[in-house]
Amino acid sequence: MAVISPAVRQGDHTARRTALLLTAGVLVVAVATTVVAFTAQSLTAGSDFPALKPAVYLPFAILGFVAGYAGWRIVRSRAAHPARALRLLVPLLLAVSFIPDIVLLLTGFIPGTTATGVIALMLMHPIVVAVGVPVFQRIAPVTD
Repeated sequence: MAVISPAVRQGDHTARRTALLLTAGVLVVAVATTVVAFTAQSLTAGSDFPALKPAVYLPFAILGFVAGYAGWRIVRSRAAHPARALRLLVPLLLAVSFIPDIVLLLTGFIPGTTATGVIALMLMHPIVVAVGVPVFQRIAPVTD
């Protein structure tokens, strides 16, 4: 019978916990962004706006969540004052993430673009942040 050290079991537990929390976060992001998309479609966005199709917005929402976690871990490991850095970076990057949506609103480069549709897309960004920050803080706490 192999003996497993407590450190290995603890690492296993930590990896499982991290995977569980990230999976839960992804599911919450998926459900919340879908509610926003369906609500917008039922209002005036219509079903002609392809950016509000789950096959389009869900990969972006999930990728944003995962990229946020990667960024959180990088800042946590490299910044002298990670909490201070994240207090600056999170809102700054959220604001920058609106740029493509604003360009879309102004130019309508996607056929079927409506103001309601773009606003729905923009609402998805803070959802990802609002779900991500508490999940990331629980997995990898930061303090100064």
